[in-house]
Amino acid sequence: MPAPTAPRGSYFEPIDDHRYKPTAHASGAWDPDEQHFSPLGGLVVHAIDRHRAAGPDSGLVLSRISYDILGRLALDECDIQVETIRPGRTIELLEAVVRIADRPVVRARAWFLAGLDTTAVAGGPDDRLAPPESLTAWQMSDVWPGGYVASLDVRPVTPPRPGRTTAWLSTPLDLVAGVPVSPLASYLALVDTANGIAARQPPTAWMFPNVDLTVHLHRQPHGAWTGLDTTVTFGPSGQGLTRTVLHDVDGPVGHAQQILTVRPLPGA
Repeated sequence: MPAPTAPRGSYFEPIDDHRYKPTAHASGAWDPDEQHFSPLGGLVVHAIDRHRAAGPDSGLVLSRISYDILGRLALDECDIQVETIRPGRTIELLEAVVRIADRPVVRARAWFLAGLDTTAVAGGPDDRLAPPESLTAWQMSDVWPGGYVASLDVRPVTPPRPGRTTAWLSTPLDLVAGVPVSPLASYLALVDTANGIAARQPPTAWMFPNVDLTVHLHRQPHGAWTGLDTTVTFGPSGQGLTRTVLHDVDGPVGHAQQILTVRPLPGA
């Protein structure tokens, strides 16, 4: 009789249909008592998936999701409520609100568009990244603290440098313990890491957290790896921008952008 398989770790544990408890693996890079937004972003997509699964299958696919981070993401129980803002047969808009301690901390809006066969007219940049299996792992935890960063398998395509890095990310952890999640939720749970892989300045001297994340998809990603081709720009007046071309192993799937608030770390 084979030995029992050890349970996989996870970023969240379900409490009920709308509430989730983050584990230590979800702890943030700026503050270990906060959640890293990346897995929470994937959890929001999981909550949206559950909301849509309660209705008829419309054949629509998520094509854009934008998150606004409204406040501190304490490493505490979170409640996610989803509602349909604009129903439709070919276009649909949903909104999800994340609350911690009964306070809204994230508001996300997701556009779903008709999934049709447009293979005959498909086209665009098709530059594929070197496959992750051929690359050497990078200990990103040498730069960033926190349980989330420590959980990642990061494979740079080229050596990371300030403001410019291309890398594959994967994780051995489940997004939600004991609950199946969609490939898209798992994929998007790693996208917010983009701002950390290409830091322009050491996080021990400067703060540059993002206050939003917007993802546009022209194709649904698949596979266990999230590819981030990332450029970070700092402006002269306290703002920055992280821009990322998103990949799966077959090529580009879309883009992500994050606006940053840039300021020196107190006492640095």
